[in-house]
Amino acid sequence: MDSSYTAIPRGSFLELQTQNNDESPSKNPSFVPKFPIESISVEDGDVEIHDVDDDNFPLIYEESSSNGSGISGAVFNLTTSIIGAGIMALPATMKVLGVLLGTSLIVVMGVISEFSIELLVRLSVLRKASSYGEVVESALGRPASILAEICIIINNAGILVVYLIIMGDVLSGSSNHLGVFVQWLGNGVWDGRWLVVLVILVFCLLPLCLLRKIESLSFPSAVSVALAVVFVVVAGTIALVKLVEGRIQTPRLGPDFGSRKAILDLLVVIPIMTNAYICHFNIQPIYNELQGRSPQKMIRVGRITTVICVVVYALTAVSGYLLFGDDTESDVLTNFDEDLGIRFSLVLNYVVRIGYVLHLILVFPVIHFSLRQTVDALAFKGWTPLVESGKRSAALTVVLLILIYLGSTMIPNIWVAFKFTGATTAVSLGFIFPSLIALRLHKQGEVLLEGERTLSWLMLVMAVLVSAIGVAGNVYSLKGESG
Repeated sequence: MDSSYTAIPRGSFLELQTQNNDESPSKNPSFVPKFPIESISVEDGDVEIHDVDDDNFPLIYEESSSNGSGISGAVFNLTTSIIGAGIMALPATMKVLGVLLGTSLIVVMGVISEFSIELLVRLSVLRKASSYGEVVESALGRPASILAEICIIINNAGILVVYLIIMGDVLSGSSNHLGVFVQWLGNGVWDGRWLVVLVILVFCLLPLCLLRKIESLSFPSAVSVALAVVFVVVAGTIALVKLVEGRIQTPRLGPDFGSRKAILDLLVVIPIMTNAYICHFNIQPIYNELQGRSPQKMIRVGRITTVICVVVYALTAVSGYLLFGDDTESDVLTNFDEDLGIRFSLVLNYVVRIGYVLHLILVFPVIHFSLRQTVDALAFKGWTPLVESGKRSAALTVVLLILIYLGSTMIPNIWVAFKFTGATTAVSLGFIFPSLIALRLHKQGEVLLEGERTLSWLMLVMAVLVSAIGVAGNVYSLKGESG
């Protein structure tokens, strides 16, 4: 039987692109991989297809399912991965950097982080990787993957330790500040932060951390974002009222270079700023459970999240610094135990502090999720997926929470933790590994546009410099304190 179809020549290429009327096409079509289709012949009504290698087909689009989270749920989970305890250190960095430089860095780091998130999404889909470690392994090999997984473990465990420290500082107090319970009830057994934190860990955090799917945390994440916005609104309103009344000292617009200590502070706060947007360890888990997932949809999630975080960060940093000036603490929440000089000051103090403790309780399981997944991938590689093993998941959760609790009793304050994780693991996860992956895969084919290749190199150089300066500054500051 004659046919109007002709054979496709050997070596021809076919591009797959998502057909999604709700999404705009990718702005970078070179990221859509090409793969060869062997010859197709039509003879006497029979269709014969020769040697199509299914293993080379990249995962560009999967059919929508009724399960999974929508864009809003993914945005909440990713935003929660970013806006955690780091936001409380931003007013202190603003005190060191000044309003203009501090605000500029918040915006610039947001843009760079969003670019690195897009790289990670596209490269993960290209390599069909379901975790951060897998995409690193596909490009850089197993040793690099192990290093990346260790970075995730150190980074996330450090963040969760910081969360417990903040909860203890706010509720039970510290050496310089009264806790909420002390102000309410006076001195008593609740003065012991170890007991307060333990109760929160067992009765609030453990039930949420036992959940085995990140989509189950979408609603808690939405509430946590709302609580962070409440903090920003309250702090911003108080700062605006006092500014209008002329009761706020003129803020410094740039950094202070007048002393060795000021210069040293400048070196160690920049890594804290780079730490502020790190969420890359949760990109793949969130993408895996995204309903009707596609690279374009996940990139949209990343861009919406970045805009939200830049606005929240900038308002928090500026309003916190305006409120407390040179008295701004490394954890600005501890400043909210004093009279703010306005009506209902005491009530607003409680709203801010208790609201943010609740925020951290809801953020904690999202960060813990990727920590548990990474520990499992490193220690039990090749075993049954963790989501299918309730006993192993529960055992890992309990062990990790015990270790995190013990860590929170040994680290003196959040400034110490943020300085070191920001200069090492956070920089590696957010910038060094994504740029190395992109540049390595670029050598294997047309993966990056020329402008993206240049940005990847700039991001890599920036990250290495920030890390080196941050580590050197931290070591020097510790020597100065011990001397």
